[in-house]
Amino acid sequence: MDLGLHGQVVFVAGSSRGIGKGMAAVFLDEGARVVITGRDSAAVDSACEELSTGRPERVLSFAGDLSQPAVVQEANRRVLAHGGGVEALICNIGSGTAQNGWQLPAAEWDRVFRINLWASIGLIETFLPAMVEARRGNVIFVSSIAGLESLGAPLPYGAAKAAIEHYSKDLARRVGKHGVRVNTVAPGNILFPGGTWQKKLDTDSARVMSMITAEVPLARFGTPEEIGSAAAFLVSQRAAFITGACLVADGGQTRA
Repeated sequence: MDLGLHGQVVFVAGSSRGIGKGMAAVFLDEGARVVITGRDSAAVDSACEELSTGRPERVLSFAGDLSQPAVVQEANRRVLAHGGGVEALICNIGSGTAQNGWQLPAAEWDRVFRINLWASIGLIETFLPAMVEARRGNVIFVSSIAGLESLGAPLPYGAAKAAIEHYSKDLARRVGKHGVRVNTVAPGNILFPGGTWQKKLDTDSARVMSMITAEVPLARFGTPEEIGSAAAFLVSQRAAFITGACLVADGGQTRA
């Protein structure tokens, strides 16, 4: 299906690996121009080399820590200098690595919220004004089903993802009149090389697969490209009347 994304500039935060890389691949397949980003310049270069085959003119790159305001400003300047602003902003910044338990130091809450909430808000405050001025654009937040219901995830992580989902809903109401749509994708268990689930499989495959079979009606992991397809649909004109929504892609795991 042609989603009509040809030529659109899509900035995908955290796209040198994992879910972000899968999302970047889908947008490129749909004809978009994609900015590949990540903290590790070598990983960014590797992802660009892999994803640019047959379409090098549509792949841009930026290496830097997007949780830092000055770095985000520089990323925005680079994109503008390349010939146009961002038409779709994919806020894929976060980490599920966090301390468990209910008695946690304030520093741990601050660290987890900084990467899972504040970093995405920093992207919004930098890139959104141009979208509002142009009266068109799309924002996609990548959240987690851990922000929707209790699944045993670390408390700061679940709370930060719940905050992202609320922020997305409120933001959609505020900028809809300016022609900008804002939506969230909440992935379930996504498997990719080097990711958390791959590490758990390597440690105890039988236990992990038993959980997946028991808890996920489709009885499998999701792929980064499946999350990318959900995001690409939401950005496209086929979803033109959808804003403030949270699209859950979890194989049926959540119950609420």
